[in-house]
Amino acid sequence: MATLEYEFISIILMQITNKFNLPPFVVEALTYSDYTRGDAQISVTQLIDSPRIAQLKKKFADQMESDAVDFVWSRFGTSVHSMFEESIKASGFDAITEERMFIDLDGWTLSGAVDMQEVHDDGVIVSDFKVTSVWSVIYDKTSWHDQLNTYAYLIRKSKGLNVKKLQIVALLRDWTRRKAEEDMNYPTSPIAVIDIPLWSDDRQDEFIDTRMTLHKEADFDMAMDTEMRSCTSEEMWEKPTKYAVMKKNRKRAIKLHDDIDKATAMAESLGQDHFVETRVGEMTRCKGDWCGVSAFCTQWQNLIWNGENTNGNRSGTGKN
Repeated sequence: MATLEYEFISIILMQITNKFNLPPFVVEALTYSDYTRGDAQISVTQLIDSPRIAQLKKKFADQMESDAVDFVWSRFGTSVHSMFEESIKASGFDAITEERMFIDLDGWTLSGAVDMQEVHDDGVIVSDFKVTSVWSVIYDKTSWHDQLNTYAYLIRKSKGLNVKKLQIVALLRDWTRRKAEEDMNYPTSPIAVIDIPLWSDDRQDEFIDTRMTLHKEADFDMAMDTEMRSCTSEEMWEKPTKYAVMKKNRKRAIKLHDDIDKATAMAESLGQDHFVETRVGEMTRCKGDWCGVSAFCTQWQNLIWNGENTNGNRSGTGKN
């Protein structure tokens, strides 16, 4: 299965709240999951994500808390996957759907389920279905590249087939016709088909080896209660501090700069009515608890304590 916004691995142990007093049958529908990664130590979803987050989820699964409404879009995504799978089978379209593959990598088993494979004489076309935001399509997500190239690796290693094309079929949950008509950079349709660059075999091999090593090291560190590798700025979804050149009585910035000196120089060159506004960055994933474990993460807690949670690449270390 494709990566959903929220993977249901820990839901059995997780504490589920119902802050909006939804009827019990709605809560049950939102939180039900038959997801399994099979007899594997790690899934593709976990492999491409932060090793630190994976270990913290495993350690604190019974202390993690989510509200039933947090699963709305994940359940919607699951329904969309079922819709595609059922329609493909009913129409007789020549494709393999939801095939889970396994491969042993030096004692660990990696598993991943590919949404759709079209097998041709000259290679396989891999399609992955997603329910996502317009933002994800406009601003290319590198995690999609990682995910689909890992699927290509699995197909090549477990089935002996070469992949010739990777693509995302994205349903945009927040798409609006008005914005599509006004903005030429906005998706023209609520469904977008996005080609994903296919890496060379060597690059895929190197990526998998590197990611497996990082996860094994984190697993060992957690078992030995020693310091784990910190999340990177990319894994924390860091938004860097920007310096906006502004004009009095104008709401929108004239230009955003990464460097305060350049912003200051531009503002001064434009005249007296111009000034620089600092837009402080932040670790978006941590601050919004999009990882689900920020409350248990010493790296994030140390950043807050030191007043360094807003900008810069300050990836400290900690036991948890």
